[in-house]
Amino acid sequence: VEELPGVNTQGRTLKEVRENLQEALRLIIEANKELAAKSQADTFVIKEPIIIEM
Repeated sequence: VEELPGVNTQGRTLKEVRENLQEALRLIIEANKELAAKSQADTFVIKEPIIIEM
């Protein structure tokens, strides 16, 4: 995924690649969320969901 460095995968079939890619995306988003939480632990932060149209 060009837009998210570090999200790479492989598989024997295109279906397997797509499944692996979804898992890789979940893992990188989870890791980034944890890093953000740690870096903001001692800071007042307002969080608000946002929807981005593509």
